[in-house]
Amino acid sequence: MGKTALIIKREYLTRIRKKSFIIMTILGPLLMGGLVALSIYLAMQSQDSVSVVKVIDETGMIFDKLPESKMVVYEKDTMPIAIAREIFNSDQYYGILYIPQHAAAKPDSITLFTSKQPSPSVVTIIEKNLEQVIEEKNFSNAGLSKSMLDSLKASVAVLQRSVAADAAEKEFSAGVTAGVGFVGGLLIYLFIFLYGVQVMRGVMEEKSSRIIEVMISSVKPFELMMGKIIGLALVGLTQFLLWVVLTMIVTTAVSSAMTGKSEQVMEKMEQMQKENMIPNDAMHHPPPAIGQTEIFKALGSLNIGKILFAFVFYFLGGYLLYSALFAAIGGAVDNETDTQQFMLPITIPLILAYIVGASVMANPDSSLGYWFSIIPFTSPVVMMVRMPFDPPWIDLIISMIALVAGFIFTTWIAGRIYRTGILMYGKKITWKELGKWIFYKS
Repeated sequence: MGKTALIIKREYLTRIRKKSFIIMTILGPLLMGGLVALSIYLAMQSQDSVSVVKVIDETGMIFDKLPESKMVVYEKDTMPIAIAREIFNSDQYYGILYIPQHAAAKPDSITLFTSKQPSPSVVTIIEKNLEQVIEEKNFSNAGLSKSMLDSLKASVAVLQRSVAADAAEKEFSAGVTAGVGFVGGLLIYLFIFLYGVQVMRGVMEEKSSRIIEVMISSVKPFELMMGKIIGLALVGLTQFLLWVVLTMIVTTAVSSAMTGKSEQVMEKMEQMQKENMIPNDAMHHPPPAIGQTEIFKALGSLNIGKILFAFVFYFLGGYLLYSALFAAIGGAVDNETDTQQFMLPITIPLILAYIVGASVMANPDSSLGYWFSIIPFTSPVVMMVRMPFDPPWIDLIISMIALVAGFIFTTWIAGRIYRTGILMYGKKITWKELGKWIFYKS
């Protein structure tokens, strides 16, 4: 155990002192802050352009009721459509909106002529504006009041609260809960891939440089493998915690600096709603938006301590399980090209866990969610998706025991492969050969 501890210390200190580790630890949060700033900037830029559309209205009743907007401006023209198309100037107009005489009875006959592929946002605004005008005209012809019909519509948003009498003010949110679970599962999925591959490459580097021959003269292959895996696990956990802290600092600073821009984006989004960028039903009866207060209330209903404990456990457990297999691959092959045939069977369960996680968010207590949160190869991702929904403790305990047992089993298999493979050079390894290594006697 003392030698394993020395290897863990060596791997940890060597990795965190590397320039690549320091650069990525700092660069990651800065990139996240830049992404937030860029998203706000692009949202502002996308709303700044104004499209001028020439309207030829043969009905004589629709153009005057088309609403003005900041994104689409309508200009009336009385010339025949054939002539308008011939003299169309794309530098002056975005397109020609042709409304034939029978448009009210056959809305599908309305045509937008453009010189290039039209923007979906512009087309949507025009369609919604036309829908509103034609609907109002049809209601008027039928002797109905549109405002009266709108008043009969209902928009229902069910409050979600705890049934316990002593927790009547404890509010839930299925959307926030599912989001927390998905983010937790996604982070574990990404970090297992990222640091598992690092273990494989580290073993391959030492094998190719023949350093491994010197090291195993005083350290058993199994101890060496365990030291590398645990050492890199601590490196990954350190980097993750630093990313969380630094990302919160950077994104908070960026958001504060661009508060004015954010408010402008929200104002423009509201303007888009007024211009019928969303369906009429939603415009007249908008569902209650989930604001920051509601989000914090929903987060307050979660067992954060239990979720964080599970995240750390499944982060380390999933990493250790898969890293043992990645280390075995690194010890068995001589170059990264040869790893492809062995990596696919290992990564398929992890990819499957990510896919299943999306379904489990919709029904966390399903049989699918239960079994995939118990199986060690998928439980790190799927159980994290279930955690915000507060699964039974018995499910969590069984899943953790299975994951520990799975790690011990894969480590045993990986150790058998590792002890033989690290001294193999220049030989093409097959699945059959790996099977023989597992059952070699010491």
